[in-house]
Amino acid sequence: MSRHVVIVGAGPAGLAAVEHALRAGARVTVLDQAESPGGQYHRRPPGADAARHGRSDFDRRRRLLAHPRCRWWPGAAVWAFDRVENRLHVLRGQPDGSGRRRLTLVPDALILATGAHDRTLPFPGWELPGVYTAGAAQALAKGERVAIGGRVLVAGAGPFLLPVAESLLDVGAEVVAVLEANPFTTVRKGWSARPWRLAAQAGKAGELGRYAATLARHRVPYRFGRAVIEARGADSVREVVTAGVRADWSIIPGTERTYEVDAVCVGHGFVPQPELAVAAGCVLDGGFVKVDGEQRTTVDGVFAAGEITGIGGAVTSAAEGAVAGRAAAGEKPAPALIRARDRALTFAGRLASAHPIGTAWRSWLREDTIVCRCEETTYGELVRATTDPARPGPHALKLGTRAGLGPCQGRMCGPAVSELCGGTERHHRPIAQPIRLGELAARTEGEPG
Repeated sequence: MSRHVVIVGAGPAGLAAVEHALRAGARVTVLDQAESPGGQYHRRPPGADAARHGRSDFDRRRRLLAHPRCRWWPGAAVWAFDRVENRLHVLRGQPDGSGRRRLTLVPDALILATGAHDRTLPFPGWELPGVYTAGAAQALAKGERVAIGGRVLVAGAGPFLLPVAESLLDVGAEVVAVLEANPFTTVRKGWSARPWRLAAQAGKAGELGRYAATLARHRVPYRFGRAVIEARGADSVREVVTAGVRADWSIIPGTERTYEVDAVCVGHGFVPQPELAVAAGCVLDGGFVKVDGEQRTTVDGVFAAGEITGIGGAVTSAAEGAVAGRAAAGEKPAPALIRARDRALTFAGRLASAHPIGTAWRSWLREDTIVCRCEETTYGELVRATTDPARPGPHALKLGTRAGLGPCQGRMCGPAVSELCGGTERHHRPIAQPIRLGELAARTEGEPG
């Protein structure tokens, strides 16, 4: 009998893994929390023209979900992994509905393609209604055709700000500016060295040109070396303060400027979602899942691909997924797949060097600036806690300040708290996804036939 490969995540990495695992003869089960495959990158607005988005690879791979050897489980939340029994615990059904089915899977090989989520650095006023992450703003615009506001400022770091601005313009928002915190010299240096090594991402040049044309057509200014340092408003955002920042993101005095807005979306890159990999016992390296040349993690039978191994965009994720799919199915990946993956990885390195996070961002904070929005833990409380000898270590600091103990369990504030307090981010959560007590107590149905 062929190997049973379970793939968690149906974004670019997961879908490429599906294609290549099937080609290698495996039986495949694909799980994703969303109702449609594609992840955030391929999210479509209702009635969108597929041709405009140039998604022939995506459409081809999406059709493979109907393959006789493939089971496609949308609306599936993987909430735990038992490493002793090699058992994956899954809930199927609407997250906000009742009657979700509790199932388990015992795969021959597991591919984790769980992706990443937004990273947003705290600043005074970021807890106000009207402050959105860049990913949330794009999800509402692309998926629901809803603009987060009528007059919006887009700010942060990285090329993801461009498609976000485009999505907002598409749904009728006025984008007053797009602000990249890194200065032009840093961005140019990161992208321009040995440009021929970016051949695998040639399509990005056309994409970049389209964004530039869109911003020009709508007369949206794009500024380097400028960041949002404060949001103001009584009950929601009414204005934001921006400032020129140096290469380390320290504020240049006298450069402050105020914009009147009713919404602001901010994104400072992405952080991986390694909870299931940690539950499986996989070793992390710099917060990302450590893999070898065939996308094997440090745990036998567990593979990883996409943003959880390093932030590199859709092309890199798909290239990694292709290698992981072949290897997980028991076939040695072809040299051409390995070379394509290695070329694509160049993009990840450029992305990190062109759009780094400046270490002086903490100079934006005040003592009463909220860092953990769930528990309303302030910067001042964290600073005092780190110098308190009664709270040694990150665990005691977390219990003492409650930072990271709210509903998001540190997914939003975790990187910031770790950076401010000098500790490492904790990803170990016995229950990786929210689950009702009744569902936890319910009898599992096991694996359906």
